[in-house]
Amino acid sequence: MQIKFSNTMKTLAIVGALALSVGAYTNSLGASPVPVGQVDLTYAAEKALPAVVHIKYVQNSKIQTVEVQDPFEDFFSDPFGFFGTPNGGRRQRQIQTQPREASGSGVIISDDGYIVTNNHVVEGADELTVTLNDNREFSARIIGTDKTTDLALIKIDGKGLPTLAVGDSEKLKVGEWVIAVGNPFNLNSTVTAGIVSAKARGLGANGVESFIQTDAAINSGNSGGALVNTQGELVGINAMLYSQTGSYAGYGFAIPTTIMNKVVSDLKKYGTVQRAVLSIAGGDAHTYIDNEKRKGNEVDLGTNEGVYVQKVEDGGAGAEAGLEAGDVITAIDGKKITKMAELQEYLAGKRPGDKVKVTFLHKKAKKEKTVTLKNAQGTTDVVKTADLDLLGANFKPITAEQKEQLGISYGLEVTKINKGKLQDSGITKGFIIQTVNEEPMKTIDDLQKIVKESSTNKEPVLYIKGVYPTGKRKYFVIDLNE
Repeated sequence: MQIKFSNTMKTLAIVGALALSVGAYTNSLGASPVPVGQVDLTYAAEKALPAVVHIKYVQNSKIQTVEVQDPFEDFFSDPFGFFGTPNGGRRQRQIQTQPREASGSGVIISDDGYIVTNNHVVEGADELTVTLNDNREFSARIIGTDKTTDLALIKIDGKGLPTLAVGDSEKLKVGEWVIAVGNPFNLNSTVTAGIVSAKARGLGANGVESFIQTDAAINSGNSGGALVNTQGELVGINAMLYSQTGSYAGYGFAIPTTIMNKVVSDLKKYGTVQRAVLSIAGGDAHTYIDNEKRKGNEVDLGTNEGVYVQKVEDGGAGAEAGLEAGDVITAIDGKKITKMAELQEYLAGKRPGDKVKVTFLHKKAKKEKTVTLKNAQGTTDVVKTADLDLLGANFKPITAEQKEQLGISYGLEVTKINKGKLQDSGITKGFIIQTVNEEPMKTIDDLQKIVKESSTNKEPVLYIKGVYPTGKRKYFVIDLNE
């Protein structure tokens, strides 16, 4: 998978497990760094290898209904439908998808089998097989995923499993030696070495990111692997490489443990990440200044570093702090903030209800305010993911006969109505749900997924479009708030 950010940027390829980890190497007295030729990474490798696993991803073959255009429609068109060509000459055809297999890496963080990996390594999998460094195999189940940070937590059943101690990525320094451990190209137990090239990189690939950049060699299959410092501690989860070809070209990126720890804790406790936000939009102050200069505008914000605030949402923590468009956030809880990725990394460790002190410049005047962080829905409540039980109904995919009668190619029929959100909205038995939030509903899994995702959004609402057996189309709005 490749993501392009702009014409001037290279291609960012999300591949198997990224890069290295971060860890400074100093002598036992903590004095000057050890010369490059004397760095010994064997201890770190010995600690990491047993705890880094190979993950095999399988998506089974499925029957899907697709809509195809009749190739003779242009020659024998029947605009009035006299000859039984409903739906404008389009036909429904069932096809069988090919099974898909892929692989990645993961890191065992507890001896009872919890494993951290990337969301993109496990997303959509029907089967996950984990192979340890000693070739033992386990079936894994997904505990929780977080697309916003590209992290996932999976579990295998085991006891006394090898683990990798979790270090503090905050202590990493640019120039420190690290190793990347993973399974590129299905080559198990591969170790590469390099240094930390940069910290708090923001690439625009995920909703929340503050990547560790490294020059250790990483390739397809390394995603979810370990970035390890010279003390043998996990400091990052490999996630991306920067390349035009999809193969290693000099730079890789890992998700720091400061973000990972909070995500893992929330997935275990709540099933979803409890994300605290300031409810502002903005970017790096220096980027804003550079853009204005290119336009011929002179800008004096009172600083060249920090987070430039472009928009403040009403009722959010940022508004309560007194932030306004044009302000610059320079510190949070006394920690200097030079760019957006640093602010995201700090807030990623907080939960709604936590208090933080925000330091900012307003018209170049320094101000400070302590505020209570909120979730995306503007409250301090725990956000829980909803499931189909909340809707209070039973569903089944429509039959081929229903498709032909109504001239549609997919949908979920409401077969039973119980007490719940659907009944409250006025939806009755027999209604066929076609789309929810503009997403097609072909299977019950499609509905479960959209309900789960929507329940944690800023506006937890389902916009349902469908049709009754009579052909009458109807539109419903369902608020998922309890």
